[in-house]
Amino acid sequence: MTYATKSPWVIHYDGSSCNGCDIEVLAALCPGYDVERFGIINTGNPKHADVFLVTGSVNEQNIGVVQEIYNQMVEPKVVVACGICACSAGIFHDCYNVIGGVDKAIPVDVYAPGCAVRPEAIIDAVVQAIGILDEKSRALAAQKKGA
Repeated sequence: MTYATKSPWVIHYDGSSCNGCDIEVLAALCPGYDVERFGIINTGNPKHADVFLVTGSVNEQNIGVVQEIYNQMVEPKVVVACGICACSAGIFHDCYNVIGGVDKAIPVDVYAPGCAVRPEAIIDAVVQAIGILDEKSRALAAQKKGA
């Protein structure tokens, strides 16, 4: 059974940003764009999540939080960087406390750039993440079978 048929759950975290991408993530989850038609369910618990949506850049204050959420997620898991700040720190790249994009803290599987990222781009990234989640699930099952 693929993750697309098992309703993958998404957790969202905002690093340091202007919150424009957060508004677009919420728009993607609302009935206007309806990402739930792909079986996606939003959760607040990282232990239930399969997909980690991150908006905003990573800084000295939140790098530990991003890593902790990622580490609490059960394998297989996928990370989606939403917005240019999550991809490469965006307009905040020269700030004294900004380390960079999300990939400076945790491995990123899908990048969805934009300022602010459009809901359609978020949905495309999440659908791409589901495909990656399926691949990781099959690889994990094969690894367990071989062990």
